[in-house]
Amino acid sequence: MADIAFLLLIFFLVATTMNTDTGIQRVLPPWVENPTDDAPPIKERNLMAVKVNQYDQIQMQGKLVDLHQVKDLAKEFILNAGNSEDLPEKKMTEIELIGQYPVSEGVISLQNDRGTSYDMYIKVQNELTRAFNEIRDNVARQYFGAPVSELDDAKREAIQKAVPNKISEAEPKNIGGN
Repeated sequence: MADIAFLLLIFFLVATTMNTDTGIQRVLPPWVENPTDDAPPIKERNLMAVKVNQYDQIQMQGKLVDLHQVKDLAKEFILNAGNSEDLPEKKMTEIELIGQYPVSEGVISLQNDRGTSYDMYIKVQNELTRAFNEIRDNVARQYFGAPVSELDDAKREAIQKAVPNKISEAEPKNIGGN
């Protein structure tokens, strides 16, 4: 009887797969041995501050917003369609397969309170990522006639250079109520 139980145990250990958590996919910058504080300053107009407090309230550029507004406000900030003086600058950049393209200098800075729920943290991250993905899809359709998911690697890389995912995540701290 013990032999059969042992064989069943081995069978289930070999045949069973374990689920692993995937987490949020982010590309981190390369490790720097001796970091310096020589980072170039970011102009105020090129920075959008997104804060989530302990009550899961979202504040963008100092104004309370609902979750469903985050994506559209982020897209408006990055695109700066009207070349507003209050929104990010654009730098004309030569991109292979596209040519000269106005790349936004905008950076979205996300900061959470230590009491922010994990669910809200993920939802805000997703909305910001959706904003960049929608812009990339629009640019891909404009230049290549297809969404990013249908492009080959070279075209996908060109789109990523045209619309870089610039989300800076600040260390959580006690933001408090808005």
